[in-house]
Amino acid sequence: MAVRPGLWPALLGMVLAAWLHGTGAQQSATVANPVPGANPDLLPHFLVEPEDVYIVKNKPVLLVCKAMPATQIFFKCNGEWVRQVDHVIERSTDDSSGLPAMEVRINVSRQQVEKVFGLEEYWCQCVAWSSSGTTKSQKAYIRIAYLRKNFEQEPLAKEVSLEQGIVLPCRPPEGIPPAEVEWLRNEDLVDPSLDPNVYITREHSLVVRQARLADTANYTCVAKNIVARRRSASAAVIVYVDGSWSPWSKWSACGLDCTHWRSRECSDPAPRNGGEECRGADLDTRNCTSDLCVHTASGPEDVALYVGLIAVAVCLLLLLLVLILVYCRKKEGLDSDVADSSILTSGFQPVSIKPSKADNPHLLTIQPDLSTTTTTCQGSLCPRQDGPSPKFQLANGHLLSPLGGGRHTLHHSSPTSEAEDFVSRLSTQNYFRSLPRGTSNMTYGTFNFLGGRLMIPNTGISLLIPPDAIPRGKIYEIYLTLHKPEDVRLPLAGCQTLLSPIVSCGPPGVLLTRPVILAMDHCGEPCPESWSLRLKKQSCEGSWEDVLHLGEEAPSHLYYCQLEAGACYVFTEQLGRFALVGEALSVAATKRLKLLLFAPVACTSLEYNIRVYCLHDTHDALKEVVQLEKQLGGQLIQEPRVLHFKDSYHNLRLSIHDVPSSLWKSKLLVSYQEIPFYHIWNGTQQYLHCTFTLERVSPSTSDLACKVWVWQVEGDGQSFNINFNITKDTRFAELLALESEGGVPALVGPSAFKIPFLIRQKIITSLDPPCSRGADWRTLAQKLHLDSHLSFFASKPSPTAMILNLWEARHFPNGNLSQLAAAVAGLGQPDAGLFTVSEAEC
Repeated sequence: MAVRPGLWPALLGMVLAAWLHGTGAQQSATVANPVPGANPDLLPHFLVEPEDVYIVKNKPVLLVCKAMPATQIFFKCNGEWVRQVDHVIERSTDDSSGLPAMEVRINVSRQQVEKVFGLEEYWCQCVAWSSSGTTKSQKAYIRIAYLRKNFEQEPLAKEVSLEQGIVLPCRPPEGIPPAEVEWLRNEDLVDPSLDPNVYITREHSLVVRQARLADTANYTCVAKNIVARRRSASAAVIVYVDGSWSPWSKWSACGLDCTHWRSRECSDPAPRNGGEECRGADLDTRNCTSDLCVHTASGPEDVALYVGLIAVAVCLLLLLLVLILVYCRKKEGLDSDVADSSILTSGFQPVSIKPSKADNPHLLTIQPDLSTTTTTCQGSLCPRQDGPSPKFQLANGHLLSPLGGGRHTLHHSSPTSEAEDFVSRLSTQNYFRSLPRGTSNMTYGTFNFLGGRLMIPNTGISLLIPPDAIPRGKIYEIYLTLHKPEDVRLPLAGCQTLLSPIVSCGPPGVLLTRPVILAMDHCGEPCPESWSLRLKKQSCEGSWEDVLHLGEEAPSHLYYCQLEAGACYVFTEQLGRFALVGEALSVAATKRLKLLLFAPVACTSLEYNIRVYCLHDTHDALKEVVQLEKQLGGQLIQEPRVLHFKDSYHNLRLSIHDVPSSLWKSKLLVSYQEIPFYHIWNGTQQYLHCTFTLERVSPSTSDLACKVWVWQVEGDGQSFNINFNITKDTRFAELLALESEGGVPALVGPSAFKIPFLIRQKIITSLDPPCSRGADWRTLAQKLHLDSHLSFFASKPSPTAMILNLWEARHFPNGNLSQLAAAVAGLGQPDAGLFTVSEAEC
């Protein structure tokens, strides 16, 4: 059969392509396959071969091949021949040799690469042939370029002393091609070639060999590749200088009092950038021992001078006595108007004794009449009557000064008049004012020896002040403050992580005769084999110290801690700023994260955002996000879940699935989002979340059904099945409202305690003395599952009081008093009147 001459090239190409398809494995380098008996000099050789290339966003890439001599050139990608119609062919003839040459170009799209993405790398290779055989080019790999948003590790703020080394770590986001890293100091590029004091490691950390004052700046890690440029959060580095004394001056001449002095200044160098002041005195005095001093002091002129000074001192003393008498008379006139002292004269009303069980006639249900004894402080207890309520802001200082005028007032009075004065101030003056605006994370009140309780609502943070913790004769204004982690610098080393909120109670330095109990939530899963837990306290100088290593407490310590599944109770006789910090001992150490899904209450556009928060499982973190979402106009769209996050250095991933394509379109370009491990484990970053943006196909679309997955790589995970109407569904809105706790921030006196005062005293008197039958405070501790703390209780003057105080801290306001009464009555005490309160005693 005759074949038209014009069809021979195409037919030859098809035959050679079919033959080439069965020639075996592909090679990555240029390979020639000659035809037996053919001239090898006429085999094709490549003038241009395809090269590795990256697809940026959605732009297709161009691959080019050129060979000579060549009658045909075809591309083969991932083992499959590219269609002939997708080739752009240019033929030419070499001027010097007269041999035919060909150039072929093809485009490769993102969609083609994504079809095999994750299975193997996408590659293309061109094959050229002539009458003498075929030649294969090198393989060119086509990769989709990207750069994720979140850094795997960001630099953290530091405070270092002069000439100390600085290391700022940075692990850039995952990307293809791998990101290059550069550092900015106050937005200026850091160039190690110009500054021998700095260098950048292979792991991209910035190292300053010896810190200088000029190195105080904001440092930013910048990662970039051909797709994007990402900036880390800036880390503030402060290089401080501790003060040092100058040399002493020469001794002064001997004075009239036979002493002389010398001085020095804290100026060699002076403290800078928050450095410590010099420690010690700047003035030194001593007696003169020279003959001149003895002779001068005994002269008649000096005797006259001393007589004059004594006369002036006597006059001043008489004037001071007159002023004191006038003040006392005015004070008596004021006290005559005080009439309300019901807190002492009617501390408890008589109660009826009703046995709660037939077989236990001595077990009573106590129902005291609180109508005349409750002194509830709704908000701040302001120490001044004249003038508006003070407004203040919390500073990031070492010691808080939250009250008006920047002072904490400590009132002193005599024991006999204290209670009447305290109650009359509460009852006759306007002390029940609401807290100033902007202080939802703070509460304060005025307390005396009757004790009381401070609480920051909806945070799980409270301070119990037991009776007699404040010495009789003193009245303290005490505050309780929750700090945001970004407002307080808490240095964490190694694998340490913040497990609790940072809480202040004060004022620091006040005298307490009994331990108070600070209660706060934590998010750690307590396990002695997995965690090393420490209570940190900030000193007056601003540094953080380990004041307690949980599990190694000694009864003689100033601090003690009862650790439970979600809360800790700290006994302390010194007020200050506290935080619970954990250090993982193994990868089994986990933190509880609370996962919350929020979305807009009203959707007026086609876009609809689902925000997934990953928080510490504590009430204070939940409160902050709920308040934030109220401002953003968001609502809860699923019941919250808890995820256990391991110390495994693996990131947290979030993805959305099963979005109905006929109604919605996901605008997420990648298969999942990530929150870096260090952002979560550090514990100092608030509001960690990812946003999934969906787009409605039609404005009438209101039903949303999809799944959201949250999981740690090689760890725990949670899934949410969303079936929600975005315009009218509010069934999850009440979940968080139901969790809110009521009550007022400050309770003073008997109303702050579940156990009536007189019954408390009877229990203490009955159980404190050792009992041979074991019916004492030790058995009570065992019944309340507190027997691991017996040594601590035994070290206190009243072990029973410590047990009852801890019960009050753990069970207020919902504690079952009947269960406590049953535990006490079950000890077999012979005193049948242990729970009775007579009318005479009231």
